[in-house]
Amino acid sequence: MANTLSPPARPDHTFKRIAILFAGGPAPAANAVISAAAASFLRAGVEVIGIKHGYSALSEFDGSTELEEGKDFIKLTHRVLGRTRNSQGIMIGTARSNPGKFIASPADLDDSEKTAPMARVVAGLKSINVDALISIGGDDTLKTANKFKLYQEKHNDGKVLPVVHLPKTIDNDYHGIDFTFGFFTAVDFIATELRTLIHDAEATRSYFLTETMGRSAGWLSYGAAIAGEASLVISVEDVMAGYLVEESYSDAAGNTQTRQCMDMDRVIDRIVKTMLAREAEGKEYGTIVVAEGLAEFLPFSFVEGVERDDHGHINISKVSLFSILSKAVEKSYTEKTGRVRLVKGLQLGYEARCAKPHAFDAMLGSQLGVGAFRALAEQKLNGVMVSVTGQLDLHYEPFENLVDPETLVTVVRYIDTESDFHRLARFLETHVND
Repeated sequence: MANTLSPPARPDHTFKRIAILFAGGPAPAANAVISAAAASFLRAGVEVIGIKHGYSALSEFDGSTELEEGKDFIKLTHRVLGRTRNSQGIMIGTARSNPGKFIASPADLDDSEKTAPMARVVAGLKSINVDALISIGGDDTLKTANKFKLYQEKHNDGKVLPVVHLPKTIDNDYHGIDFTFGFFTAVDFIATELRTLIHDAEATRSYFLTETMGRSAGWLSYGAAIAGEASLVISVEDVMAGYLVEESYSDAAGNTQTRQCMDMDRVIDRIVKTMLAREAEGKEYGTIVVAEGLAEFLPFSFVEGVERDDHGHINISKVSLFSILSKAVEKSYTEKTGRVRLVKGLQLGYEARCAKPHAFDAMLGSQLGVGAFRALAEQKLNGVMVSVTGQLDLHYEPFENLVDPETLVTVVRYIDTESDFHRLARFLETHVND
């Protein structure tokens, strides 16, 4: 019978140096992932380097100057990793640089101009003798990891750097994994803020309309609203399920275009109905939670000219969704009742991204980090995302199961509006006939 206290057998591998890279927005337990992955390789005799600030330096590498230790990357040693699994922040930093932004289809992989940034990334990693890449990030970073793999398959100079991706987002909108690391910490952090705001709202007989992170899906908004005892939560899924109308607008060239946008009147009316239903229960206060992704569905007049990032996302911070909606709710409430009710808008979320990780996120992050080692060194895999099921049992999802092969984009995992999770919020809210 095997000794269950014996360490796992050291796998047979050829890695001498691997790189870990973190990209996109921060998330609690980031250092648990980085530390566990790095420690696993170090104990197998592999040197580990951390690429600093995402793809920023790699995307600019042209071979004329070497990547600089300390500035562009650091060595992750046992001393560096000491007591970091529960630490806050990201020890190697992050950035949103996107070397695959010009690659929109498999055909683009043959275009030397469109693949130039990706070519620089591969060359940069090889210049510092990296044998494999561990990518940590959201769905946009997953897309980049897939393009990194596909580029090398097209342009193989004899040495292919395998890549394994670890899913990160407090939005929890990933296919292939039930919960992403940092999600529960962020939910609890924002829920705590909501519960504090309820006391303020009750004391002042007012409402707080809070905008939370959740660009594409409403997992974070719903989780925070349920745990934070919010009066109402509205996410992207809710708008898409029944609050869209078609509008016409003129683009920059003066051409008439059409798009679907949020039916502002119906959304505002739904919020006011909740306020009136609560008043019937003797509650003249409350908190409303809306997901930031609703900004993408605002009528064109609100988003015209707003800049977008490398991934095509609108700069939500320039829109002030919470301000737009809170003012509209105040006005509608007064029109319907003849009374004044203060509705204070504010944004919640950034303060949760580097919160101290909860035990579950530290455990999940650690398992994903170890999973990167097991995928590369034990399983000899390339082009997979590490995932868990059940009691943190590891499994590996091939990129082709997660990324559209024609468009090379990932598919958002929305909340099913018929699911028990979604219905839980409706059961807990004051009943409103909409």
